[in-house]
Amino acid sequence: MPQVWGGRVLCAVRSALASAALAAVAALPPQTAAAQSLIRDAEIEHALRQLARPLIAVAGLSPSQIRVLLIDDRQMNAFVIDGRTIFLHSGLLTRLGSAAQVQAVLAHELAHIANGHLARRAVNLGVAQSAAGIGMMLALAAAAAGEGKAAVGAAVGVSTATQGRFLAHTRAEEASADQSGVRYMAAAGVPPAAAVEVLDLFRGQEALSTSRQDPYARTHPLSRDRIRALQGFVAAVPTQPGAGAGQADYWFSRAQAKLAGFTQNPADALRRLAPGDDSDAAVMRRAVALHRQTRTDEALAQIDRLIARRPGDGYLLDLRAQFEFEAKRFAAAARTWARAAQAAPDEPLILAGQGRALLAAGDARAARSVLERAYARDPYNPILLRDLATVHAGAGETGLASLVTAERYALAGRLRDAGVHARRAADLLPQGSPGWRRAQDMIRAAEAAEKTRSKR
Repeated sequence: MPQVWGGRVLCAVRSALASAALAAVAALPPQTAAAQSLIRDAEIEHALRQLARPLIAVAGLSPSQIRVLLIDDRQMNAFVIDGRTIFLHSGLLTRLGSAAQVQAVLAHELAHIANGHLARRAVNLGVAQSAAGIGMMLALAAAAAGEGKAAVGAAVGVSTATQGRFLAHTRAEEASADQSGVRYMAAAGVPPAAAVEVLDLFRGQEALSTSRQDPYARTHPLSRDRIRALQGFVAAVPTQPGAGAGQADYWFSRAQAKLAGFTQNPADALRRLAPGDDSDAAVMRRAVALHRQTRTDEALAQIDRLIARRPGDGYLLDLRAQFEFEAKRFAAAARTWARAAQAAPDEPLILAGQGRALLAAGDARAARSVLERAYARDPYNPILLRDLATVHAGAGETGLASLVTAERYALAGRLRDAGVHARRAADLLPQGSPGWRRAQDMIRAAEAAEKTRSKR
């Protein structure tokens, strides 16, 4: 399984670098509980967008403003912490059995946004512009609530306990979101019965102690009355399958196959695949399992079968490029990522991969051009920032190299190291320039963190 801070499939966490948010995080105690990370993958995020888009439209929200991101956590949960972002746990995506069930979860979370259930929460502070600042936003929530012990001290981490404390909805909110979510599903042509199927997965949770409950049961209170009420909502709302049901099922199967391929034991994954299963999802699982066994040529042959079926699919090309890159075929990976970027021009994660491959292949000039384009669209990708620092250092641009290195440390919650590099950048960059101002933001955040440490 690729590491969260490396590779292409499970890419790095990113979060907002707003100076006020950084200062708030810096002032909080460090988090001692286990942290979670985001799974950043262009294909999985595209699949979730496809499932969410019709629901977002009928909810009266803007598809360009709502993002669905995946958290690397085997427990089952989904939540919102601002008016722009829905977070799903990978464990929930793995356990759900259909696209309609995923859409039931998305519809419910969209209802929390559309119905204004976040207005009373301190997390709705406008620091979510990157839609990935989980730790940062919860840190602000903890500070506003006066609960420093539950605060998140690293910009990329968030504990399950903190989620339960700040993300829990009231029973009235749950009933409201259930009703609205069913309406959204019916209007979008998604079978509302899937909403009941999802709650059935959690039957009996309230009889368990809090420590044994899935996070979903803690943040979305369950009861027999709620399930009965939801069944009534579903029975009262007739629906016809929408025209996009087949596409939703397809993208769900691909997202689930890719996630499973990189999380299951590859030998087990190959054994479980039926020899005659030639579906896209099965071929993808087989390709990923072979890749993880370092059987690169066999893996490429499998992914090429999918590319032949869908020659304009940039996400399949992205996966092929990952296989090539991790096999140290850097020039080939760069060429494949270039094709992927043409097929999926709005994906900065794909551009970042292309730039990384060009850099590894020794073409720093071409790498710089591509990485700067990716940075303009997604400046909060730590792997990208590391590669940009390498490019700047190689060109003798020490100030810019120090600046992006400071940003990378800030994203990792290492504000003391960020401060060291930010001060170096501020000394080297023209005073008043955009880079100099960004360095000043991080210096202030690092100083606030240092003051907090000195008071303990």
